[in-house]
Amino acid sequence: MPENDHASYLNPILSRYRYQATHLMQILREAQECYDYLHPDAIDYLTAELRIPRTKIEGVASFYSFFYLRSRGRYRVLFSDNITDRMLGNVALMKRMCNQLWVEPGKVSEDGLVSIDLTSCTGMCDQGPALLVNNIAITRLDTGRVDEICDLIREQVPLAQWPQEFFRVTDNIRRKDILLDDSFISGAALAAALIRGPEALLAEVQVSNLRGRGGAGFATGVKWESCRNAPGEAHYVVCNADEGEPGTFKDRVLLTSYADKVFEGMALCGFVIGARKGMLYLRGEYHYLLQHLNAVLERRRQQKLLGSGILGQTGFDFDIEIHLGAGAYICGEESALIESLEGKRGTPRNRPPFPVTHGYLNQPTVVNNVETFAATCHIAQKGGAWYAGIGTGKSAGSKILSVSGDCERPGIYEYPFGVSVQRVLEDCGAKDTQAVQVSGPSGITVAAHEFGRRIAFEDLPTAGAFMVFDATRDMFEVARNFVHFFAHESCGFCTPCRVGTSLLKNLMDKLHNGHGSPYDFTEIERLNQILLSMSHCGLGHTACNPVLDTIAKFRPAYEQRLQQLEFTPAFNLDWSLQAARRMTGRDDSGAHMHDRQEPR
Repeated sequence: MPENDHASYLNPILSRYRYQATHLMQILREAQECYDYLHPDAIDYLTAELRIPRTKIEGVASFYSFFYLRSRGRYRVLFSDNITDRMLGNVALMKRMCNQLWVEPGKVSEDGLVSIDLTSCTGMCDQGPALLVNNIAITRLDTGRVDEICDLIREQVPLAQWPQEFFRVTDNIRRKDILLDDSFISGAALAAALIRGPEALLAEVQVSNLRGRGGAGFATGVKWESCRNAPGEAHYVVCNADEGEPGTFKDRVLLTSYADKVFEGMALCGFVIGARKGMLYLRGEYHYLLQHLNAVLERRRQQKLLGSGILGQTGFDFDIEIHLGAGAYICGEESALIESLEGKRGTPRNRPPFPVTHGYLNQPTVVNNVETFAATCHIAQKGGAWYAGIGTGKSAGSKILSVSGDCERPGIYEYPFGVSVQRVLEDCGAKDTQAVQVSGPSGITVAAHEFGRRIAFEDLPTAGAFMVFDATRDMFEVARNFVHFFAHESCGFCTPCRVGTSLLKNLMDKLHNGHGSPYDFTEIERLNQILLSMSHCGLGHTACNPVLDTIAKFRPAYEQRLQQLEFTPAFNLDWSLQAARRMTGRDDSGAHMHDRQEPR
């Protein structure tokens, strides 16, 4: 197909999405899959057909990591760079691949065949190191597997013909409780809901004390009631499956093996609030799940569990479509996610108004996490009082934890709320543990003397990440990795976060390079106050958390890097010339700036 013949492949895509600009994200994704990037002529064509400015299309495409405005090669390799991948040796494996394929990191090979770079966490922390090839995950990397991948790329073998073992992603469910119970029967919760009626089902959700499992912990019943009562031309249900928090992969498992329960929970919400449409926002790293999830949806339609007249109930019309993200951590924030669903850059909105009154297309919208929707199925069947009796007084039900890092059995663990950190460490086979990061980089660093603390909203709230670090790990480097993540993932909308996260990264790099002083601790504290008070959303508010926690609890890891007692600037010209001295083989006094006299 000639590159200028874009109408032949773009028209079917545009037709499938009814030429609606609100579907721009999905149109761009499918358009890019025809080539390895968004061709300028294709953008021109979309500009005319969608009747939107070219600047908007390019602005949206440039916002997301997985859209490319220039060629990135036939094979686009992205190594996951979460801290757990680093602990498992991803840096050495990436260097090995770059050397074998003669590619510089972050660049495209001279023949245009392949590019190799880093990406944020891919949600495969329990089976890393991992990478993405053309947005498809490959797990359990080692030197042998990397060498095989290099051979396949050199021989230009199509991805569909690569060994299927490369793409095997396992659930690794280690402990089940009520949510991961396999006894659920599709349609049972919907049948129970139809007997109760929407008002009674809402009352049961409120009695259950179910709180959102995405991390914020907002009362689910209050959210559903507020949306139900809000005026609007239409109401919407949105499932937030943009599981971007490093160390979290529970939603991946729920969507792989419990998708029926998730979709049924969305339908229950639609029943309560009077919605006819639901959308599941799936993170781009889980592209491989798209076909599976669409197959589940189609089966449910055939079973009359979705579509018109669900289970024969006249007027109960509800269907679900899947929107795939394109690599933007900020889209885990509910208002940024809605912006992305509308075909825009994922920039968080000012609130109020809140999504329950002004959400998708400015209509009342419920946004809940994958785990939250799955939990509502049990409430519909067994009642709110039964559910409220599990867990603690302020944290009803169970919690799924994504356990990774230094332990013998990483994977998925489900417990009633109130389980201690120590119990989880024992169950996963962790030994000589010095710290646990609960709820990812934006969460809390728990030191050994705190392992009696409990996973619960009243003690240690969490979206699900539980990262284990044994005594061999440098907690400064753990925090530094998290800081780099925040700087990379800042959406850039507000100056305090855009600049503040970059300054924080520079301060941590300064300490790493041996130029730190006690004055830098004061600067970190000052940055934290600015980010807390002035950032637009939660990313900026929590960016300093891992640094402040590790300074307080693992201060020796920082003090051993303080080679200066007085303030020292981050940039040192003589130090920066080290690489040049090595290249030229010179290390005499004339090659050092501090030994040279100023000319008279």
